[in-house]
Amino acid sequence: MTLTLYNTLTRKKAAFEPIDRKNVRMYVCGPTVYDFAHIGNARPVIVFDVLYRLLRHIYGENHVTYVRNITDVDDKINARALRDYPALPLNDAIARVTEKTANQFHADVKALGCLQPTHEPRATDNIQQMIDLIVQLLAKGNAYVAAGEVLFDTVSMPDYGQLSKRNLDEQQAGARVEVEAHKKNPGDFVLWKLSSAEEPGWPSPWGRGRPGWHIECSAMSARYLGNVFDIHGGGLDLIFPHHENEIAQSRCAHGTNVMANVWMHNGFLQVEGEKMSKSLGNFVTINELLETERFGGRKWPGEVLRLAMLMTHYRQPIDWTVRTLEGAEKVLNNWYRLLGETSSEAMKEEVEPSFWAQLSDDFNTPMAVTLLHSMANNAGGRVAAGVIDFAGGDPAKNRALLLGSARILGLLQQEPASWENAKKVQARVSEPLIADFIAARLAARRAKDFKESDRIRDELAKMGIALKDAKDPATGEIVTTWEVAR
Repeated sequence: MTLTLYNTLTRKKAAFEPIDRKNVRMYVCGPTVYDFAHIGNARPVIVFDVLYRLLRHIYGENHVTYVRNITDVDDKINARALRDYPALPLNDAIARVTEKTANQFHADVKALGCLQPTHEPRATDNIQQMIDLIVQLLAKGNAYVAAGEVLFDTVSMPDYGQLSKRNLDEQQAGARVEVEAHKKNPGDFVLWKLSSAEEPGWPSPWGRGRPGWHIECSAMSARYLGNVFDIHGGGLDLIFPHHENEIAQSRCAHGTNVMANVWMHNGFLQVEGEKMSKSLGNFVTINELLETERFGGRKWPGEVLRLAMLMTHYRQPIDWTVRTLEGAEKVLNNWYRLLGETSSEAMKEEVEPSFWAQLSDDFNTPMAVTLLHSMANNAGGRVAAGVIDFAGGDPAKNRALLLGSARILGLLQQEPASWENAKKVQARVSEPLIADFIAARLAARRAKDFKESDRIRDELAKMGIALKDAKDPATGEIVTTWEVAR
């Protein structure tokens, strides 16, 4: 199987060939832990988790190294610490903020069904590596000291801007670049800055200070993956300046032609057709989707969020809507129902070859999900026109294909009974109460009070309970069954 990936650096797809097939190496920029991760932050976490799973299946679980960092030193963290814990010493306040936020991030991504990365380094555990990297850049003439800061000299790198396709002449003042009088060039960026007595800091050759944002990822990726590695991932918004500056620092310090061979970026996310922002009131965190009823008036299972994310190609923009989540949940309800029709002893996992082909073509998850729909149709014995007929339409075989293929995407990880039980809890009604409603509705139907019968049915629907009427073939009586529709 040949894996092809779109490379932002070259702007084209190409066959992926790792540097070392026994140690495929991938780095993805993780969270800055000053606030709970929002749903836009969830997209790269899910996207690169599936890529991690795919690489492990191709090259072996023990032959892939995945690093996702945590940025726990940043001016935004300092500001949040001062806001939330004004009575505490700043270092203690910062520790409170970063630990609380990092713990919540871990809980959120676990609920989204993501695997743990191989390594999850924290910036504060790699300060010496950052200092060493800056020393190298100064020694090679790629950095300079000015006004108490160490800055990268962008003019010292002739091909700066290859990733974003921006040259230095285009670096105008104010374009996401801090312009200060002590900079040689507007695009020069901070590697190290001095800290006041109230700010966190570490000793360095240039005084007590703290690192700039970009140097952190260069130091951590080199420590855990080497000077040149296979894949670097993140959101589209990181191409410039963060990833561009990572490349500049790493290449100049190590004297290499590249930092990573393949650069992958997921597209932007908007909410209900608008850019997500706190000012618009549509800023929603992963935790709010999972634990509150703020979005769509209810809580959402992590697996629903995951499927909803994967139904759009990772490089395309995604519109995060209640309707999308409802559709994803309906699909999962059907898939779990189909799996529940097979005994656990007969539950096998197989992967359909055409499913591999779609995932191997630049990670085409929308087409992979489409194939899962076909497997589900066949698993239910419904081979309709236009539906791919896998395994001769054999339902048991297709259940095995559905289960195995979906799990490559991190889906259908639960037991069907667990999924159903979770739905019942989410519906917030007890089974005896539902039985009472059904009995009252059947009584209304026998009395030909269809208005009351419909009212009870609608009342249950508001609770997330769907009724299904069928005639008992033995007695001819109407029998009503129910399931959680959500």
